[in-house]
Amino acid sequence: MTQTDDQGRPEPPLDGDEAGTLLGFLEFLRATFVWKCSGLDAAALNTTVAASSMTLGGMIKHLAYVEDHWFSVCLHGQSQQPPWDTVDWKADSDWDWHSAADDTPERLWQLWHDTVARSRTLVDKALAHGDAGQLALGRGPGGAPTTLRWILCHMIEEYARHNGHADLIRESIDGLTGE
Repeated sequence: MTQTDDQGRPEPPLDGDEAGTLLGFLEFLRATFVWKCSGLDAAALNTTVAASSMTLGGMIKHLAYVEDHWFSVCLHGQSQQPPWDTVDWKADSDWDWHSAADDTPERLWQLWHDTVARSRTLVDKALAHGDAGQLALGRGPGGAPTTLRWILCHMIEEYARHNGHADLIRESIDGLTGE
């Protein structure tokens, strides 16, 4: 049974194996992100802080894109899923960030939840055939081969970095602070 903290986030296992520990921290950081962005309307999700154009809505959509890219495309060598498959990324490399302003909060969260669910399934599928050291079917940065271990660590880093951003933006909206 997974322990949860006061915000309902699953605590990473203290005695897990490699994959269980990495996935435990990724799930904790995903839940932290949801906590930082929860309960906000469209105006709040489009709030910026200082000189940054970053918004929580943009972060939700960006993290959905990153989930699909690393777990569908890189880990399993699949094509990008909708809506990412129709974007001209060369013409607009930040489409995920700024197009979020055109989406409702419900649409953004549905996209993120669906993509995370697909990511979990794809990781389970990979782990059914090997450990975290297995090579991904797609390629990593610069076209180099990478492992599931590297992808999981990268996703932990991605959420940790953006959770810091989300913390600052959320505090500016309604004063919510915490871990």
